[in-house]
Amino acid sequence: QVQLVESGGGLVQAGDSLRLSCAASIHTFTIYAMGWFRQARGKEREFVSAISWNGDTTYYADSVKGRFTISRDNAKNTVDLQMNSLKPEDAAVYYCATYGGTYYFDWPAAGRQSMYDYWGQGTQVAVAS
Repeated sequence: QVQLVESGGGLVQAGDSLRLSCAASIHTFTIYAMGWFRQARGKEREFVSAISWNGDTTYYADSVKGRFTISRDNAKNTVDLQMNSLKPEDAAVYYCATYGGTYYFDWPAAGRQSMYDYWGQGTQVAVAS
């Protein structure tokens, strides 16, 4: 059974930083590309960032490019999302997910929710203006 647990959310001021972490209980974590998505209140869930199994390839939504950085530690089975210069529009529940192991990891596939098979419960990020 795959379990993903996100942490690190909270309430911050605009311009502040937060670091989200996703801990995965997967024996074969290293074969999975991973992604972060978010869902703001009243909106559909959207892609934020994704990273290949070895960290060599990363993708970002245009709205977070240059402010967010995704990384992973395969020894710890974790994938992090460093979020800098947060804006009120970044407020959302953030989810991590595993990219389907049988699919080739590239763009635009990495941005599609349908390509991800296991999801965490999410962590709330609130940004005060």
